[in-house]
Amino acid sequence: MRFIPLVAAMVLAVVTALLCWFSLYWLFAVIPLAVMSVVGLADLLHATDPLRRNYPLTVRFRYLLEWIGPFMRSYIVEGDEKSLPFSRDIRGMIYSRSLGEGEPKAFGSELDFDESGYTWIHHSIAARPPSDPDFRITIGGPRCTRPYSASVLNISAMSFGSIGANAVEALNLGAKLGGFAHDTGEGGLSQYHLAHGGDIVWEIASGYFGCRTPDGRFDPERFRDQAALEQVKMINIKLSQGAKPGHGGMLPGPKVTPEIAAARGIEPWKDCISPPAHSSFSTPVGLLEFTAQLRDLSGGKPAGFKLAIGHPWEFLAICKAMLKTGIHPDFIIIDGGEGGTGAAPHELPDHVGMPLVDALAFAHAALCGSGVRDHVMLGASGKIVSGFSLARSMALGADFCNAARGFMFSLGCVQSMRCHTGTCPTGITTQDPLRQRAIVVPTHAQRVHNFHAATVAKLAEIVGAAGLDHPDELRPEHLYMRLTPNEIRSAADLYPQLKPGALLDAPEETPFAALWELADPERFAPKSIAERPDISGRSVRATVKSQPRG
Repeated sequence: MRFIPLVAAMVLAVVTALLCWFSLYWLFAVIPLAVMSVVGLADLLHATDPLRRNYPLTVRFRYLLEWIGPFMRSYIVEGDEKSLPFSRDIRGMIYSRSLGEGEPKAFGSELDFDESGYTWIHHSIAARPPSDPDFRITIGGPRCTRPYSASVLNISAMSFGSIGANAVEALNLGAKLGGFAHDTGEGGLSQYHLAHGGDIVWEIASGYFGCRTPDGRFDPERFRDQAALEQVKMINIKLSQGAKPGHGGMLPGPKVTPEIAAARGIEPWKDCISPPAHSSFSTPVGLLEFTAQLRDLSGGKPAGFKLAIGHPWEFLAICKAMLKTGIHPDFIIIDGGEGGTGAAPHELPDHVGMPLVDALAFAHAALCGSGVRDHVMLGASGKIVSGFSLARSMALGADFCNAARGFMFSLGCVQSMRCHTGTCPTGITTQDPLRQRAIVVPTHAQRVHNFHAATVAKLAEIVGAAGLDHPDELRPEHLYMRLTPNEIRSAADLYPQLKPGALLDAPEETPFAALWELADPERFAPKSIAERPDISGRSVRATVKSQPRG
């Protein structure tokens, strides 16, 4: 039975070939049958795939169903609220906003309000429109001579190379139209980032692309030249990212086109390596000194870093290093471990890195407890696509937010999950010039601008509904979460709220006592692995009385 399709194809191929003596029209049957026969014989002789050897030709239908399965589920099977990473409802909302269409929700929410994890913001009887719904913030500490007035929503890191030239241009022109910032990603500052004059956050990762020596180390002079560009507004050091925390990467040589090589400062057609860690520093103190160096080399522009939270004592070690050196980054961006645009092994986005909500609450509490919160602006990124996700992040401590996949949807991304293949159906995550034609820069830039404007406007409505004037007034006690059908808690009860300087005055009275003891400003490793206190039963979460933001 397993071989009937192959045998039938071969017999029919022979029969139709003989019939060609009577009419050449039979060629239309001979050719596909001959191809099926050859494919089936190749399956039968395949050396490594047992399914192909045991089910020649038939197994191809299984592979076809596997390939079209995600598309069928996306358009036919899945519910509006259940698909991951982003539901059809969320995608539809972004598409509508990017097209400038209204998307009111008729007949009530489709969410299950009794489901564990449902989250909402308390509103006020004294609701009012915010006095200035533009919501600008200033990023830059005392040592920053050229602070940046930023939007509360900006484009997160996506490198030229991971996305195509037209997508980069559309994002940057959209940022220009809307007055918000565009992070370059770690792939360097390309000509496409600079084509339209949108504000740039230049991301510097372990490969130092665009500012590296031939052997891959940091080159201060090349960095100074690029950072001096007026369009570059901030410098962002990437320590890790939510898509693949603790993981380097390699762009294979055949993908390193001359354009990508020029942006990264490397040789074309050769493998491009991104190490897991930086070569310019290896300690928390070294990280802060490198941050200060980049701030000085850029002419006083804001400099900070992005990371996905892993070992909590490492972040606390950075806080201790701030106290020891007196050096404060102008900003820190917390990237959630939910994954992002970067392609990665399954295990990393699924099981490595702290989720954004937990990581953001921890980082805010750590900065407050260390007494340095007022010196550092805190950013958040990770599945931020709506006014509510902005408000939730800000209630947990963020001053501003970045989004990548939300802006990809505004360009027309359909979540085909083929970003790493080079065959993106919408032309966003590909270097294929024919596929990239799908992105028309002026048109799609307007969509980017529309999505940003609409999302910030929805944030303004939430802020006004809570009776506030600015999202920086949101606090954990505004945010509520359902834990079980019968238990509701505020974020202030679920996450630690430390008074300013609490870790300096009485660390033993905080939930971070054991972690604070482990943190060492001179190294990322804990002080003593052999003698460290038992923290196996201690969680980053705790029930502590809420305090005002530091």
